[in-house]
Amino acid sequence: MPPLETDLARWREHLTRFSALLGNPADPQAAPGREPQPGHCLIFAPHPDDECIVGALPLRLQQEAGWRISNVAVTLGSNPARRESRWAELLDACGVLGFDCIRVGAQGLSDVRPDTAEREPALWAGHVEAIAALLAEHRPALVLAPHALDDNPSHRGVCRLVIEALAAARLDTVVAHTEFWSTQAGPNALVQTSIADTARLIAALERHRGEIERNPYHLRLPAFLADAVRRGGELVLGAGEAPPDFAFATLYRLVAYRAGQPAAELPRRVLPADQALTSALLKP
Repeated sequence: MPPLETDLARWREHLTRFSALLGNPADPQAAPGREPQPGHCLIFAPHPDDECIVGALPLRLQQEAGWRISNVAVTLGSNPARRESRWAELLDACGVLGFDCIRVGAQGLSDVRPDTAEREPALWAGHVEAIAALLAEHRPALVLAPHALDDNPSHRGVCRLVIEALAAARLDTVVAHTEFWSTQAGPNALVQTSIADTARLIAALERHRGEIERNPYHLRLPAFLADAVRRGGELVLGAGEAPPDFAFATLYRLVAYRAGQPAAELPRRVLPADQALTSALLKP
């Protein structure tokens, strides 16, 4: 058995046991549906590894609707000595997920923080120009970026950068705000990942070997995804509602943009894995 298949089988076994402890039934079998005109999604990742942590929705769009998914490496981390190895690890992880990789500059962008525009206005203007050009070139139907209060300076900086670049590019798209370091107010989409897809996300995260050696946070990702079900059951469905009968999911806040400006939040939706995703989920 190839190493990736070994990793996936190992994680499927662990996750099946975890799901059983939560009292969830076995994953139903879904027949993926392909769209005649699949879209393109750009994930704006503050660091290599974010594409795995928030990648539930892109992974499902790729597998179920034939979308092209491109991960934009906004930065390659703060340690210059690790940037080339982090890029290599990112390519490996995206290979597991089937995502493309886009590198912004030779070393990624530097000093992407929420106050960079005030401290280094010329540097920030160059960052906005680079991301706006990328958006104008690819014209993605879906953009992933952290929410404004995700409690890490680079995550909050990437949120500001993407929002300003969308305005500069005057793009029509949908933004899916993601969360990791802090939960976000008003999520409106709870996207289930099956045990098989959750195993793939974790196996991809394991490819970020240098970060895993420092902090084995991949082992806690199942708990993070399970807690999203606990919170999302009431935040998306409504206070007092029963949580969905599945183990793992990711929360997003989907906002439609018109000419680069926020126009409308999308309706609240729970998206179980036995219902194939289509572009309809991105319509107000």
